[in-house]
Amino acid sequence: MSLRACRRAVVLASGLLICLFRSLASRLAGRDSWELRGHWMQESGRFVTDLLGIKVTVSGTPPQGGLVVANHLSYLDILIFGTAFPCNLVSKAEIGRWPFFGALARCGGTLFVDRSSLASALSVSDQIAKRLHGKVSVLFFPEGTSTDGRELRRFRSRLYTPAVEAGVPITSAAIRYIPDDGSPESTLCWFGDDAFLPHLWKALGGPNFSAEVHFGEPRVYTDRRFAADQTYEEVQAMRSGKSVEALLGDQTVCACGETGSLFG
Repeated sequence: MSLRACRRAVVLASGLLICLFRSLASRLAGRDSWELRGHWMQESGRFVTDLLGIKVTVSGTPPQGGLVVANHLSYLDILIFGTAFPCNLVSKAEIGRWPFFGALARCGGTLFVDRSSLASALSVSDQIAKRLHGKVSVLFFPEGTSTDGRELRRFRSRLYTPAVEAGVPITSAAIRYIPDDGSPESTLCWFGDDAFLPHLWKALGGPNFSAEVHFGEPRVYTDRRFAADQTYEEVQAMRSGKSVEALLGDQTVCACGETGSLFG
């Protein structure tokens, strides 16, 4: 049994319990809203990452409202994005039942979607629409699952609909993990058939690491498929260290214009 994993597990559990107690105290005092939960998520993320010694670097300007879409590497994304800016996440329903991370996500105002259910997707889409005009962003992962970071999956477009229909800005964001010992990013990623608790234990016993979050520019779109394809390219560019403008070229002028002709 790894001593490092044991020590970090105690620190993680203690930190999350403190965060959950603060959330309960706030609600008992009558202070509760989706925006307050987003700010609580940021405070909690910063508190826990500091306890665990995870350095989070943010580049670009975190949006204050609207929709944010990002690549997805691990359950650790909940902590890292929570640290980077106040937000309400959209996550798969299973996470709500996880120890620690599920409770953190619920207290942070996360919307849980059953990706196999059209009714669930439509319900969550309606809930997103209600939150988009606040000062706390809604964040979701359009790949639909976490990956090993080596290849970006095509972005699904359904949950872009509320922002496109409301004319609300959509911001791309990219996340990256950097192990201190030089091992590949995939050692921290949770993907494939890995069970949650064994992987968490492995991560807790692994090397120290830092995380980078990069935000692009907010853009308004009139077509959800075009929005998904465009933000995919932006995240791809940020992950590879390339200039978003250089990669997209003149396509960016279409973000606020008619896009139907581009797709037949």
